[in-house]
Amino acid sequence: MEDQQRTVPHVCVTDGKQHIRNFLREALKELGFTAYECAEEHDLNAALDARTPDLVLLGLMSGSLAAGNAMRMLADRNFTGMILPVAQRDSTAVSEIQSLAERLGMTILPPLLTPFTHERLRDSVAVLLPETSLKPLVDLSEAVRGGWLELWYQPKIDARSLVMRGAEALLRVRHPIWGIIPPAYFIAEDGDPRFPSISETVISRAIDDWHYFFLERGHTELAINLPITFFQNPTSINCLRKKLPHHAAFEGLLVESNGTDIARNLTHAKDVARELRLHKIAISVDDVGAEWPSLTSLNEFPFVEIKIDRKFVLGCAGDQLKQSMCRRIIDLGQRNGARTVAEGARHGRIFSPYGRWVSISSRAFFLPSQ
Repeated sequence: MEDQQRTVPHVCVTDGKQHIRNFLREALKELGFTAYECAEEHDLNAALDARTPDLVLLGLMSGSLAAGNAMRMLADRNFTGMILPVAQRDSTAVSEIQSLAERLGMTILPPLLTPFTHERLRDSVAVLLPETSLKPLVDLSEAVRGGWLELWYQPKIDARSLVMRGAEALLRVRHPIWGIIPPAYFIAEDGDPRFPSISETVISRAIDDWHYFFLERGHTELAINLPITFFQNPTSINCLRKKLPHHAAFEGLLVESNGTDIARNLTHAKDVARELRLHKIAISVDDVGAEWPSLTSLNEFPFVEIKIDRKFVLGCAGDQLKQSMCRRIIDLGQRNGARTVAEGARHGRIFSPYGRWVSISSRAFFLPSQ
């Protein structure tokens, strides 16, 4: 049993708020933990009777009193695992809990302060994860053969009405041992994680999911990620066109391609965008950043959307340089009749047709022109 726990560490998430427990539990499962939750003190006691966790995430959102009672219970039960306090920044409860842990002789990790990213959560619990759980490399060709690929959908929200207007398909791999693998750890033929068989899989899955979304939610504009190089094959546009739904309610498909790749292949990208628009398919310029001035020189702008890279969106409110760049990109879109999307707004939810909405740390917003 101890070997199993070291391989698959157990964590108990304790917090009085259901949405916080749900978010942390799902995020920890993705990191490779066996995760379960406790709402109150008696729930924790019952959980300890059933199984001893390696880590207890101790929510301090409601103050230090309930957390202190939980820690005293753990001490009475001779708990030898680790405690990770989760608290708002500048919370006075953190120092109180740290002092209590020292008096009780318990192992407490540096606090996880909200808001936090997926990477920050992973770093906070890294001491409990084996190296293979932190950085598993997954061959996408093997993932295709094994049927491990999934599409999850990140909502795209109208910034004026806060209504969901579309969804972007994100490729994920559910490894039979490691669970969900982040895209940073994908490897593929010729070093390209988007080789043709993957792109074709994404297209087919997304079209199938469009039918699901239509039945459940009505019309939803779906976006998929394809490299602009995918369209270098003369047959690719025709193959994509043939896969589109033959349904009166289908209004079109959005293809997101990296802005740097588009800037490097601008003439080809323009030609592709013009031809695709004849078939209810449009191009979105994704992850636009420092290369945005190259788009201003276009006499014709065949792209329907510009997505500002999250690194320029995060912290924009306090950074005049980022504000200026975002404003200019919005103006570029407005002049050319293209909508502008900000990536990286926090606390979104992501949907997998395989079963549930999953909390994540970002979503995309359609920005108003004014």
